[in-house]
Amino acid sequence: MSLFTGSGVAIITPFDDSGVNLACYEKLIDRQINQGTDAIVALGTTGEPSTMTESEKKEAIACAISATAGRVPVIVGTGGNNTAKVIADSRRAADMGADGLLIVTPYYNKCTQDGLVAHYAAIGEAVELPIIVYNVPGRTGVNVLPATMKKLSSVKNVIGLKEASANIEQITETARLCPDIDLYSGNDDHVLSLLALGGKGVISVVANVCPKEMHDLCTAWFEGDIARCRALQFMLNPLTKLLFSEVNPIPVKAAMNMLGFDAGIPRLPLTPLTEANAEKLSEKLASLGISG
Repeated sequence: MSLFTGSGVAIITPFDDSGVNLACYEKLIDRQINQGTDAIVALGTTGEPSTMTESEKKEAIACAISATAGRVPVIVGTGGNNTAKVIADSRRAADMGADGLLIVTPYYNKCTQDGLVAHYAAIGEAVELPIIVYNVPGRTGVNVLPATMKKLSSVKNVIGLKEASANIEQITETARLCPDIDLYSGNDDHVLSLLALGGKGVISVVANVCPKEMHDLCTAWFEGDIARCRALQFMLNPLTKLLFSEVNPIPVKAAMNMLGFDAGIPRLPLTPLTEANAEKLSEKLASLGISG
């Protein structure tokens, strides 16, 4: 049930005054696929689903599936802190033609480690699509411990883990305990590190800006060109730092506007990128020769 190997983009959702800018969304998806991206991840954190209406989410899912046209897998973020709603949203994504689900751990109300297992087990029983667990404790306040992930690896339809804890010791132990789980980096500056632990790739924010380079980084690893993989990681890390100079997706939406796409601005409570950080980001894009 593996979904992809390589670089999956956590794609932004472009907005305009009427809602989702579907024309821009299609252009962004075509650019990703044309430059080698291995999977489209719609409505992840970077896609701002927490500020979208249900009709906007449906529009975005439909557009992603249509624009992708089967060229690469489409994985839809359906996570939340209400298990029943996550099941409903996951069934909707499945009915619309999604290839897989990215499901973040419950946030705000939190849960115990046993609660995590029960949450994903209920979802896994309710849908037939492969599920990637998304661990990002800095946002959710909940951490998927290695022993818990080992239990989750036996849950129906759970096939992968997007790891954004930034705790390499923990990730190493998870990789040891869960050799059959597809491990993806959730931090763009740790891709090489997770590949070295047996990872299958990355679900990337930076790939919005430079899809070819992130794809090539992963490909270099799997082709055994470790020096090129390392060089690309080193090259991308300063850009990664700037793309996280403020809360994601504030900087990456600014970057996409700088590249000539009508990405719009993040929705409140997120605000546009500050002028000082925008200047640094613009200079970095120019120095790397990145264009739309």
